[in-house]
Amino acid sequence: MEILYENLLKLEWQQIVMWAIGGILIFLAIKKDMEPTLLLPIGFGAILVNLPFSGAVTQIVDGAVEEGALSVLFDAGIANELFPLILFIGIGAMIDFGPLLANPKLMIFGAAAQFGIFFTLCVASMFFDINDAAAIAIIGAADGPTSIVVAQKLMSKYLGAIMVAAYSYMALVPIIQPPIIKLLTTKKERLIRMPYEQKEVSKLTRILFPIIITVIAGLIAPASVSLIGFLMFGNLIRECGVLNSLSDTAQKVLANLITIFLGITIATKMQADQFLKPETLLILGLGLVAFIFDTAGGVLFAKFINLFAKKKINPMIGAAGISAFPMSGRVVHKMGQAEDPQNFLLMHSIGVNVSGQIASVIAGGLILNFFS
Repeated sequence: MEILYENLLKLEWQQIVMWAIGGILIFLAIKKDMEPTLLLPIGFGAILVNLPFSGAVTQIVDGAVEEGALSVLFDAGIANELFPLILFIGIGAMIDFGPLLANPKLMIFGAAAQFGIFFTLCVASMFFDINDAAAIAIIGAADGPTSIVVAQKLMSKYLGAIMVAAYSYMALVPIIQPPIIKLLTTKKERLIRMPYEQKEVSKLTRILFPIIITVIAGLIAPASVSLIGFLMFGNLIRECGVLNSLSDTAQKVLANLITIFLGITIATKMQADQFLKPETLLILGLGLVAFIFDTAGGVLFAKFINLFAKKKINPMIGAAGISAFPMSGRVVHKMGQAEDPQNFLLMHSIGVNVSGQIASVIAGGLILNFFS
C-alpha cells in the first residue's frame, strides 16, 4: 500500500494531460477510424510512458539504470531509422505505379505539392535552429517514415512532437484538405471531367521504373538513397512477378507488424516533461501550415497549367500530390463524385498521389543534403 501511495503522490498534472492526449488519439482511431493502426498504438503508448516510474521506459532508480522495453525498441528501431526504412518496403509493395506510368506528366503535380515543405522551412527558421526548422518542415512531406528519418538524422530536439504531428495530420487529411480545395477552386473547375484513357504498361517498364527512379534520386539527392531505395525495392518485389509470396508478406504482415512497433515506440518521446512545451504547440501549428501550403501548391499549379492547356485539368487532383497515400487520392475522388457522380478522378488522383510519394522522399533527401 505504501508503494501505491508513493506512486500516486508522484503523479503530476502534466502526466494526466498526456493521458488525455493519449485518450483522444485512441478515440480518433476507434470512433472516427482515423489511421487506427498508427493512432491507437501512439495513444496507448502515451499513457504507458506517463505513468509514475513507468517500467516501459528506461529510468534511473536508486542510482541504477533500469531499461524499459519501449526505450529498448526505440534504440533498436527508430534511433537507427530501421523501422521506418523497413516500413518503406511494405509501402513500396502496396503502390501500383501503373496510373503514373500511363500518364507520366502527373509527376509534376507531385513535385508542386512539396511547396509547403520549403515554405514552412522559411517560417520555422524564424523560431527554431535551422536543423530543427528543417526537421519540422518535413512534416509537410505527409510521410511519417520520412519525417522520422529526417528528424533523427538532423538530431532534432523535437522528435516526439514532429512524429506525432506527421502521423496525426496524415490521419486528418480527409478533414484538412476539402475546405482548402474548395476555397481555391470554383464549382466549374471542380466539375471538369477527366476521362481516363486505359494504357497498357509493359512489365519491363514496371520493373525498370523503380530501378531508374532510385538511380536518378540517388544522383540528385544522395542522402535519399536509403529512403527511396527501400521504397522502390518494395515496389520491385511487387512488380517482378516471381516473388508474389514475399510481396504479400511485405504488404500485410511486415507493414502491419512494423506499424504497430513504430506507433507504440514513438510514444517514448511523448513523456510529459519532453512533450508539454510551448514549442510543441508551435510545431503542431507549423505542421498544419505545411499541409495547407502543400495542398494549395498542388491545386494552384494545376490552375496555372490550365491557363495554357487545351485539355483542361481538374485542379483538385493537384491536391493529391502530398504523400499521404492513398488517403489524399481518395479524398479528391470523393470530392469529384460529390460534385458530379459521373466524374471519375480516382486513377488520375492516385497517379498524382504516388508521384507525391516519390517527390516527398526526394524532398527529404534534399533537406538532408542541405542541412545534415
